[in-house]
Amino acid sequence: MHVPLIAAIVIATLQVTSPAFKNNDFIPVKYTCEGDNISPQLNIDGIPQGTKTLAVTVSDPDAGNVVHWVQWNIAPSAIIPEKVTDGMMGNNVRSKPGYTGPCPPAGVHHYHFMIYALDSSLSIPAGSSKSDLEAAMQGHILAQGELVGLYQKTKQQ
Repeated sequence: MHVPLIAAIVIATLQVTSPAFKNNDFIPVKYTCEGDNISPQLNIDGIPQGTKTLAVTVSDPDAGNVVHWVQWNIAPSAIIPEKVTDGMMGNNVRSKPGYTGPCPPAGVHHYHFMIYALDSSLSIPAGSSKSDLEAAMQGHILAQGELVGLYQKTKQQ
């Protein structure tokens, strides 16, 4: 009996850091709804050869996976700068393109900054959702990495 071989897809790991906060540490107010509400700089080590673009998503699983950032077709670089405007922007929880910072209603929430190294540009329209991006990335992810930041509002309501 002939059994077809299934090729395992190996996705490399990116090391994602930020000069603004350490993994599993608190995100400075500057990058939240209580501050300037701008995206933090992200540093990426381990971008594999063949990477054509980067994509980034940020979600809050403590609030039911609320989406704070969806962006793709970012030029591959070891640094995604603060307030990055490169690439295409998808809609966040506020139905606006680009980044919107942490703004939990109560308690400490975890924000998962995911970076993907892709072997191609993606042809999805601006304003696409995180799930649209994830579907478009299928079969194109060479490497991925995560940085987790925490936030709790300084002024509880």
